[in-house]
Amino acid sequence: MNATLVLPELDTNSFWHDESGFVGIYDVPHFIKTLKYDVRIVMSIPEITTNGKTKKLKGQQLRPPRDAPVSWYATDALETMKKYGAIYLSPFSHRLAEDIDNPELQRLRCRVNYHALRFKPNIMKTSSEIVNKLRSEGHFMSIHLRFELDMLAFAGCFDIFKPQEQKILWKYREEHFAEKELIPMKIRLKGKCPLTPEEVGFILRAMGFDNRTRIYLASGELFGGKRFMKPFKTMFPRLENHSTVGPGKLEENTQGLAGSAVDYMVCLLSDIFMPTYDGPSNFANNLMGHRMYYGFRTTITPNRKALAPILIDRMEGRHIGFERIRRVMSNTHFGAPHKRVHPESFYTNSWPECFCQTDAKNHADRCPPDNINDVLESQFQSEEEMEEARASNQTDPSSQIEELTI
Repeated sequence: MNATLVLPELDTNSFWHDESGFVGIYDVPHFIKTLKYDVRIVMSIPEITTNGKTKKLKGQQLRPPRDAPVSWYATDALETMKKYGAIYLSPFSHRLAEDIDNPELQRLRCRVNYHALRFKPNIMKTSSEIVNKLRSEGHFMSIHLRFELDMLAFAGCFDIFKPQEQKILWKYREEHFAEKELIPMKIRLKGKCPLTPEEVGFILRAMGFDNRTRIYLASGELFGGKRFMKPFKTMFPRLENHSTVGPGKLEENTQGLAGSAVDYMVCLLSDIFMPTYDGPSNFANNLMGHRMYYGFRTTITPNRKALAPILIDRMEGRHIGFERIRRVMSNTHFGAPHKRVHPESFYTNSWPECFCQTDAKNHADRCPPDNINDVLESQFQSEEEMEEARASNQTDPSSQIEELTI
């Protein structure tokens, strides 16, 4: 019995998985080619022939539990797939437990995230041009400034905004998120609020970055207008984004995702990356993990909970010296290898599962041979030949439904 992955015919409203996003910004042929040794991937559900009649196989929607264990897919999902012949999983984000006692499945995640998922050539070209332009003037830092309406409404950090702005935030929250009691100061003390642009600037200044620092900003439309950006621009005037430093207008028909894709690549390749909110943010979490995977690149991850009392003192007008900030920031990992401790995400830190060892005692942890692609191709060809032989021996047309489609 084979399982086949169908590249999506459904809209899951996810940066990584929706149809317009996947087909619009990702290099689909590369995705299929890279994973061909792991899973069979097709672009549409095949037709089936039963009792001489041909019809299109319809997928049954299945809603996976959040952080579902592997056993759920091997039981509930498999039984549904056997019953209907095809299933589609929706929603899809965070539907598999992060900590799995199967190193090879964890490595497959890394093969998908860091090898198979690649943006289309035009996006890669634009990103490369931006990075080269920035690098022509020296090192540069990238910052993911998460200070947009949706994230602020989700976090519930309304106390720093004007009454009219608070009304907008409350309205958005009521329309998009579950009702919940919000006490902004408690949220802030827990480190659950996105850093403001001014707070980001204050932290960077405390760490020794000055007004000569070149910064690439990855962000959507900032909520609250220019008054939140003005202090940051005063501290760091050398600011760029994909619109100011890019070669031209990005492609349309990608639902605005092309700009986010370029931002991702520039942040990935920057000398230093700093996320300002790593809560429910696939962008920041995947970037931190991606940068670690490709050589432990420097990442500044502010501990917002430890910084909260300091920033609250500053917000309330008390004088704050840089030394308190430095003490907190000196305890960050800066992208170096470290053992993952809950609640740190696997997508943020895939060490050690996705890192091979040259002198590993366990055979499974050893680095692959230099000719690994030749080895995999040989195995793949052998499996294909066995599959063709099996198919040629099947005479009952109804047996086609045995090839199940996910």
